[in-house]
Amino acid sequence: MELSFHGHSIVKIKTNGTNIIIDPFIRGNNMTDLKVEEESPDVILLTHGHNDHVGDTVELAKANNSLVVAPNELANYLSWQGVNAHPMHIGGSYQFDFGKVKYTQAFHGSSYVTENNEIIYTGMPGGILFYAEGLTIYHAGDTALFGDMKLIGERNEIDVAFIPIGDNFTMGPEDAAYAVSLLKPKTVVPIHYNTFPLIKQDPKVFAELVKESEVQILEAGGTVVL
Repeated sequence: MELSFHGHSIVKIKTNGTNIIIDPFIRGNNMTDLKVEEESPDVILLTHGHNDHVGDTVELAKANNSLVVAPNELANYLSWQGVNAHPMHIGGSYQFDFGKVKYTQAFHGSSYVTENNEIIYTGMPGGILFYAEGLTIYHAGDTALFGDMKLIGERNEIDVAFIPIGDNFTMGPEDAAYAVSLLKPKTVVPIHYNTFPLIKQDPKVFAELVKESEVQILEAGGTVVL
């Protein structure tokens, strides 16, 4: 399995011959190294409906006949745009041919703003547990700190966790570090910071607060070392 971080909350996974991208916010993301026209995902996983996470999903999915996996209401909305979408919901899991996906809770919002400034409700936000090749990957999505992260950590031996640290909209460094103590991943990668002024953070502050897990601070395009 190959894992890489590409700015904001974008994570790419290559496993079992499948190219997966999580939350492909590419255009308008000054922290990413990706270009929409150069990406060819087989699968797109979405944590929630905010524009900085759905990003370029529709264009990518149509161009590459990608499968889009998303929370139910968001999946329905995307299917109306002509996308091949698989709906899921919090607590549910599904065994795909490329790996197993399970949605966890996340404490946040979830809506999509159209070009006409319409706000489309897109259901509950989530985190994603991904299982393949004997490894467990956790992408927390956008979330506050919550106590049931302890249950997620107790019930899963997490190899790599991608955790937001930007504050204002999600956990800040202090809460994120405490989340890591509950989740107990082997490795943690900070995400969702420095894209906008409101989420400006120094990831080294987060790294200093984490005591038991290895922290890998990655620039866009950086690969997680397993």
